[in-house]
Amino acid sequence: MAQPASPLSVGSLTQLSLSLLAIVALIVAVSWALKRLKMAGPRGRGEIAVVDELALGPRERIVLLRVGESQLLVGIGAGGVVGLTPLVTPIAVKAASNTPVFADRLRELMKRPGNPS
Repeated sequence: MAQPASPLSVGSLTQLSLSLLAIVALIVAVSWALKRLKMAGPRGRGEIAVVDELALGPRERIVLLRVGESQLLVGIGAGGVVGLTPLVTPIAVKAASNTPVFADRLRELMKRPGNPS
C-alpha cells in the first residue's frame, strides 16, 4: 500500500510559499494602484478644501487649497507645511470624471442577479 504524501513535503511547502508570495504581491499591487489613483475634485467640507495637489517627490508635494473664495498654494514636505503664495486669480480645476467611487461600484456588483444577498 502506498503511503499518503506528508503534509510537510517539499512540494506542498513550495506550493504554500508560492501562494503566499502571490498574495503578498497582489496586496502590494493593489495598494500601489490605490495610491496612484486619487479621486479628482475638491476634498473637504465647509470653507477649507483641497482643490488639487502635485507630488514633487516621495514626501514633497504642492497643494492648492480653497479658503472661502480665494485659493492658496502650500508646499508640504518633511520639514512641515510652508505657505507659498496666495493666488490673485483662482485656478479653474476640471470637474471630476464620472468614474464611480469604489463603494458605489461594489454596491452595483452586489445588486446583480445571482449574488447571494
